[in-house]
Amino acid sequence: MTAPFVVTSKRFDFSEPLQLRSGAQLRDYTLAVETYGILNPERSNAVLICHALNASHHVAGVHSDKINETGWWDNMVGPGKPVDTDRFFVVGVNNLGSCFGSTGPTSTNPATGRIYGADFPVVTVEDWVDAQARLADVLGIARFAAVMGGSLGGMQALAWSTRYPDRVAHCIAIASTAKLSAQNIAFNDVARQAILSDPDFHGGHYHERGVVPRRGLRVARMIGHITYLSDDDMAEKFGRALSANELQYGFGIDFEIESYLRYQGEKFSEYFDANSYLLITKALDYFDPAAECGGDLTQAFIKAKARFLIASFSTDWRFAPARSREIVRALLDAEREVTYLEIDAPHGHDAFLLDDARYHGAIRAYFEGIAMRTGHHP
Repeated sequence: MTAPFVVTSKRFDFSEPLQLRSGAQLRDYTLAVETYGILNPERSNAVLICHALNASHHVAGVHSDKINETGWWDNMVGPGKPVDTDRFFVVGVNNLGSCFGSTGPTSTNPATGRIYGADFPVVTVEDWVDAQARLADVLGIARFAAVMGGSLGGMQALAWSTRYPDRVAHCIAIASTAKLSAQNIAFNDVARQAILSDPDFHGGHYHERGVVPRRGLRVARMIGHITYLSDDDMAEKFGRALSANELQYGFGIDFEIESYLRYQGEKFSEYFDANSYLLITKALDYFDPAAECGGDLTQAFIKAKARFLIASFSTDWRFAPARSREIVRALLDAEREVTYLEIDAPHGHDAFLLDDARYHGAIRAYFEGIAMRTGHHP
């Protein structure tokens, strides 16, 4: 087994106000960034990796001072991996509004000198993409060889293809969708209500009270986690196995699945910010590139110039394969070049983060094709 490669996070500060879709502006903001590999002299081998809800710019490798914190997509990105950093210059960015180094609700509001809290403006997928484009300008990247992401990251990749069509050669959207279903919006709202109704929320200004709405965060994460797993995967891992040897005849933990969800909720409440969770789930809800085209997704993709890889997983009921096929049909109707990959995998929505030889093999082959086009070989 090869040793993990060591990475260092960087901070990029921006003073020019960022105009948000809500009408608000964000000024004096910071983006937390990690890069892997070397940008070639032609600056043609850059790949942007967009993260999902609770991930960050730490895509791959380990930090020198946090050797146990491996990047969230380390099985996908790195030397010799499907997105090969011996060939590509990979960029990971923490989205605005998140809580891992980029400006968000836990940052200081320059207008007041106090933590933003609930005063941080609502941000959208398009706002994140605009901020990423500014970062690309600073890095001297006029055009990405690929923009890639899973779930909410895939939405960002799709937005890149229509918002900056001349700046992305390949759009790779995995386990994603062009808009949330009513059911998905409902799940997000129930999770938000768990946070908003927590007595420690204090209208989003809990930091000023020295508390954290942990109960709400725990429930929100438990709700979300249920949707990331398939029924078959949950049955195989837990079934109806008891946590103890017998039923407790109370309202504590009886089953292993209950223990697992409470553990996930507790862990999440220790590192993720409640206001960030509210903001990011709203960004999920609002994403709908077809809305500006009268609901016609084909028209939305007419302006795209990238080649597309769309991938889904058979047991993903959060962002089902049918949603990916809708994207593929719209791209074909728009006469865009698209490759579709549908993997029969038992792991539900989380499958895009896991090891699967067919999935990783297909991504590897696709990026080898990109490397051939960019002329960048090991």
